[in-house]
Amino acid sequence: MLGRKLLMGHLNKLNPIEAGHKFLDKHFPSCQGALLAGSVVRGEATETSDLDMVIFDKCIRSSYRESLIDFGWAIEVFVHNLDSYKLFFENDYKRARPSMPRMVLEGIILKDDGIIDSLKKEAKDLLEKGPEEWSAEIINTKRYFLTDALDDFKGSSNRAEEIFIANTLADLASEFVLRTNRKWIGTSKWLVRSLKQYDEEFANLFVEAFDVFYKTGDKGSVIQLVENILQPFGGPLFDGFSMGKR
Repeated sequence: MLGRKLLMGHLNKLNPIEAGHKFLDKHFPSCQGALLAGSVVRGEATETSDLDMVIFDKCIRSSYRESLIDFGWAIEVFVHNLDSYKLFFENDYKRARPSMPRMVLEGIILKDDGIIDSLKKEAKDLLEKGPEEWSAEIINTKRYFLTDALDDFKGSSNRAEEIFIANTLADLASEFVLRTNRKWIGTSKWLVRSLKQYDEEFANLFVEAFDVFYKTGDKGSVIQLVENILQPFGGPLFDGFSMGKR
């Protein structure tokens, strides 16, 4: 069923799974494991989607990423040995954007010499654990910068500047909501996806507020959204905030 769905969206290309196998045979014939991940696996592929492949090869000295075109596909390959991937898992955990664990967990197995099950379990455990809880100090710092961007947004009468302040607000507000609820964050398309994974109704309100502003210039919904986000943590923060003072 999955292979059929992947093929239907890309009738002018080689089936993604078949392309993945051919790519492995050509470039990594002796690897210990390989996964096909990304949008084609999630059923979210578009005309410009590429193939994301995660390769595990004990002969590789250090991790690397490479982009190339082969078998009719743009291919992003993430190559690791059987130890180097751990640093990527750790870094993704610290930044609260679990790109690598997600690819490993969702990936379709193209090759497995007996290593993939443990890797998928490790990824699953990390994703279910969620990111580290923010301290009160971090929350206050984030409140301050979110308040600062909100004040800039309220006070600006320059349309060009307002657009980019709104972009900053969207990033800061989504991060604040997700991290204070110990949820993973995202950027670009993953910003919306992360919000939907947290709360689809809230995500829709979030998108609608910014959509109204971008279309009409009406700031009201964005301002109300951000103020509502800050309210459970004491509201906007300016007076008394200090950073680095001894």
